[in-house]
Amino acid sequence: MKKEIRKIGIITGGGDCSGLNAVINGITKAAINKYGVEVVGFTRGYSGLFKNTYRPLDLRSVSGIMHEGGTILKSSNKDNLFNYRTQRLDGTYEYKDVSDDAVQNLKYLGIDALIVIGGDGTLTSARDFYRKGIPVVGVPKTIDNDLPATDVTFGYNTSLETITDALDKIHTTAYSHDRVMVVEVMGRNSGWLALEGGLAGSADVILLPEIPYDINKIVEKIKQRDAFGRNFTIIVVSEGAKPIGGKQKVREIIEDSADSVRLGGIGNEIAHQLSKLITEHEVRYTNLAYIQRGGITSQFDRALGLLFGVNAVDLLMEGGAGRMVQLRGRKITSIPLEEVVGSGKVGETSKGGGKQVDPEGQYVQAARAIGISFGN
Repeated sequence: MKKEIRKIGIITGGGDCSGLNAVINGITKAAINKYGVEVVGFTRGYSGLFKNTYRPLDLRSVSGIMHEGGTILKSSNKDNLFNYRTQRLDGTYEYKDVSDDAVQNLKYLGIDALIVIGGDGTLTSARDFYRKGIPVVGVPKTIDNDLPATDVTFGYNTSLETITDALDKIHTTAYSHDRVMVVEVMGRNSGWLALEGGLAGSADVILLPEIPYDINKIVEKIKQRDAFGRNFTIIVVSEGAKPIGGKQKVREIIEDSADSVRLGGIGNEIAHQLSKLITEHEVRYTNLAYIQRGGITSQFDRALGLLFGVNAVDLLMEGGAGRMVQLRGRKITSIPLEEVVGSGKVGETSKGGGKQVDPEGQYVQAARAIGISFGN
């Protein structure tokens, strides 16, 4: 028998991105207006579920938030309640499963179901709470657009707009000073941000995780442009890019995070190499870093976030717990969480990999056709 749902909890986990508030808006308004259901938002991701910190959400509290980046509920990417870091009396740390405490908090608050908004790590915990009997619906979130279970994720479009705007501005400086400008962008192991942002921002070289590069090929491209009278070059580098036969550049390891490996710094390394190989140009490096996560949310991400939120409520109320909403073409559908993150044991995410750029796909072929180099 389907459990009656009278009160929904919302969790926003993992890194922030534009469009989260649009999802919160859609969930809250649909739950209240369409179903007469109460809504509460847990603060700082799963940490709020464990520490019982939350805020009631009503029509007034979500009014006027659609355009805002980030999340009004705050977020955290360090709180896996199935492997939660706690401090012992002697100051050392241990990891233990505190998910039963979270379930008790839900019962105490009278919350009948959860809508969890996040990426791989956050949705893995959503799957595991569903296995413990909690009705859960997932909403996909990442600026990297690397979740294969949906055509596109909210936040991605706003990030692309930020990258394109930055490249437009860097372009004028590169031209004015005849410089080689190396711009590093996010993306983890997928090169979508670099590829689509670089295409829109008129990059001359785009370096992707999916296409290992040869530094000498980049030098050749710069010299070709010089010979053509274009004495400046824009190079867009995905943080996961790597040289042929080499490894990705790891910036740091965050041990208490679900996604512990932080990539970054490859753009700076490339800039140093080029400054030694090219004497006729100054080489400058810029890392767009976290400005790609913030800012005013684009129209597309507001609309997609709102649609995800409304459809997540519909899915939950229609008995579709254990699934995640997804975009296929122009239609919102759904897919089982286990098909998104895998059906492994608690805390285990599928090792199948994310949605990556096809090195022979249409985007890459179009870029090559207009003269963009991928350094290979």
